[in-house]
Amino acid sequence: MLQDLRVSVTDRCNFRCLYCLPETEEAANFYQNRFGQPPASAARITRQWQHHDRILTFEEIERVVTLAAGLGIEKVRLTGGEPLLRQQLEKLVEKIARIPGIRDLALTSNGFFFPRKATALRDAGLRRVSFSLDSLDSANFKKITGRDGLELVLESIDLARELGLQPVKVNAVMIRGINDHEIESLAEFALRKNLVFRFIEFMPLDSGRAWHRELVVPGREILQRLQARYALQPVAGRHASETAQRWALPGGQAEIGIIAPVSEPFCGHCNRLRLTADGKIRACLFSMAEHDLRGLLRAGAADEAIRDFLREVVWQKEARHHIGEAEFVQPARTMSCIGG
Repeated sequence: MLQDLRVSVTDRCNFRCLYCLPETEEAANFYQNRFGQPPASAARITRQWQHHDRILTFEEIERVVTLAAGLGIEKVRLTGGEPLLRQQLEKLVEKIARIPGIRDLALTSNGFFFPRKATALRDAGLRRVSFSLDSLDSANFKKITGRDGLELVLESIDLARELGLQPVKVNAVMIRGINDHEIESLAEFALRKNLVFRFIEFMPLDSGRAWHRELVVPGREILQRLQARYALQPVAGRHASETAQRWALPGGQAEIGIIAPVSEPFCGHCNRLRLTADGKIRACLFSMAEHDLRGLLRAGAADEAIRDFLREVVWQKEARHHIGEAEFVQPARTMSCIGG
């Protein structure tokens, strides 16, 4: 059985990142200038938002996590969209934190609303948090995310550390011609702040269908650039299922991770299952199949029927994705709708 469950609590987000929801004028200009092709229209994207009654309730999510924990799930990460757009999220955190067998409860956030909720989330039982930080330059940050929010994200990182949410992880999606010139400065930031920093390859999960392979900065290139500046020391993975190649930065507790699903796929040891905000189970980010769990929950299915359903989904998990191959088809759902 898989051990890691990603739970999306909303498909909505207040950011419009180039690699996810490229709706901004800056995104359109970037793709137009580079490829003569702007991303899809905002009108097409906003129609994807799920109506509130189609989103799983906290009680439904609690039930799914409880049953999944009985089948071997140990780690739960709350995602979105932006999960802090979900009202009273701390109540869901409290429910999940009480479930026997769940030993790791984390949150992925863009950090914009985190200062408002940080203490309540920690007190409810949140143990770890990951933030997105794709640039340390205010203008470039706004170009990538569509929001003037760099200072809030930096505040959130410091606050999470003060509250003892350890380790604080920070993620950056690298896009050639956009933020690849900041690789070294982002690593330096991690070193100063003693952070676990993850560099992630740009994946074809954007709503604009504007992904191009030439925009991918391969993990090997990122590593070579960092090795040219730092005496990196490899860090042994705690679990075979880890997605990041890990390296310790010298002179502190900072760590660099490189997640390279495009150039160096790790499908063979992936142990993740995903629950979308509207109650679909996905066994892979790039899966073309979704499995309707919400229908079972709302039809009054017994616990054993749901456990059987989850077992069957796991058995159907794809062996690998097909990015870069002729037969690859980008999933209809985008990252914001699937959950990271």
